[in-house]
Amino acid sequence: MSARVASRVAVIVAVVTLVLSVVGFIVTLVLSAFVFDEFDAYGEVPIPGSGTVDLPAGEVTVSFHTVDTGQPTSGFPIPQISVNIEPPPGAADPVVTESVGGTTTVNSDTRVRVWVVDVAQAGAYEVTTDGDVGGYISPRLAFGHGSSYGWLLWLCGALAAVGVVELVAALIWSGRVNKAARPLAPHEVLTVDGPPNLTAVPSISAGRPPSDQGIRLEQLRQLAALRDSGALTEDEFQAEKRRILNQA
Repeated sequence: MSARVASRVAVIVAVVTLVLSVVGFIVTLVLSAFVFDEFDAYGEVPIPGSGTVDLPAGEVTVSFHTVDTGQPTSGFPIPQISVNIEPPPGAADPVVTESVGGTTTVNSDTRVRVWVVDVAQAGAYEVTTDGDVGGYISPRLAFGHGSSYGWLLWLCGALAAVGVVELVAALIWSGRVNKAARPLAPHEVLTVDGPPNLTAVPSISAGRPPSDQGIRLEQLRQLAALRDSGALTEDEFQAEKRRILNQA
């Protein structure tokens, strides 16, 4: 494979890598929001109301969950709501932090993350909710966790970075190869459909015309130079070499 062909393949590979990483990032982002996000994995409590929720140790998301007749995409109005989480006997109080997230709506089912709870010890927690939810359909608080496939976003991002670096390097390489593949002298004319025109060869000496052998040697030297620069493939070089030698 010549250097010119290899550089073109490198550019194509880099572009494909970049496209796949971008598509993968978008697909993963959509799946994380609509499929992988288990916002109600640990249960729900109506608003207003109370109930018992089994929570694991670690970070738990608390989302406002309701039914909406429209299709809100952003700016969904969160009502004034409150939550009180009582730990089981002997466990530390969970730390509740406000963390409003984006709105997700699937088939009129709308949810918005409102809090993140840091649970010190797994157990059954008593949850009490309240709020002004008169204009909402079946309002409740959902306890769950985010997508467990967040690492896919990092993977796609890293792949995109690699693709950008590969593309820049491949373009630089391709530019250098194409520059090196230019004719080495004004009399060497490259054609699209065939090997370069090597019939016009300068005189070996100013005082006498070159011999047939001298012309062939000069043609072979020019041919080898074009092959070494990547302007000719090995097959093209051998074919042109045979043509020149057969003229003897």
